Amino acid sequence: MVPKMLMNIQTQSSIISYVSCLTQMSLFTIFGCMDYMILTAMAYDRFVAICHPLHYLVIMNPHLCGYLILVSFLFSLLESQLHILMILQITDFKDVEISSFFCDPSQLLNLSCTDILSNNIVHYILGAFYGLFPFSGIIFSYYKVVSSILRIPSTGGKYKAFSTCGSHLAVVCLLLGTGFGVYLGSTVSHSSRKGAVASVMYTVVTPMLNPFIYSLRNRDIKGALRSLHSRNA
Repeated sequence: MVPKMLMNIQTQSSIISYVSCLTQMSLFTIFGCMDYMILTAMAYDRFVAICHPLHYLVIMNPHLCGYLILVSFLFSLLESQLHILMILQITDFKDVEISSFFCDPSQLLNLSCTDILSNNIVHYILGAFYGLFPFSGIIFSYYKVVSSILRIPSTGGKYKAFSTCGSHLAVVCLLLGTGFGVYLGSTVSHSSRKGAVASVMYTVVTPMLNPFIYSLRNRDIKGALRSLHSRNA
């Protein structure tokens, strides 16, 4: 999406072919859903690390990690193919203008001239399954994590335990906060400009911030930032 957006800015043209639109939507669905699934798996990893630290190496073995990644990819691929099949069923579009900077599946469905009630039902079922179930897993994992941290007697122990999941929690809040804000806000306000700006937040800004958020836990990065700050001071 970002290379296409940059090319549109450079050429002052926002035209995209039908095949390119489907390809963009497919890749966005696969990687977006896989990102969400892996964040859920990481929440389980933090739950095991804090609530069952002595069994961490046994539970989170390489085979389980590989299995979690494989399941995340297969579920993401399935969702992407279902969205593609729904769009391919649409043969007549009432408009060719998408009020976003990328091919959003929900907006493509709204361009259909025919009745898409069944497609909308499938779309909402997919959204509920792929949205609520991983979100419930993240909430349950952090409920257990917070309960375990509160039982730690020392303040230093609580800070150390919380710091192990701080970066993951920040990424989850950024991704889910902006993502849910787009789709929940679209039901209240129909402003295409606000929707496009919010879409940029969770599709472009949030992935750009991820490396910085995760790298702040690295001791070498922290040391480099301290030396840079002392040199500038």
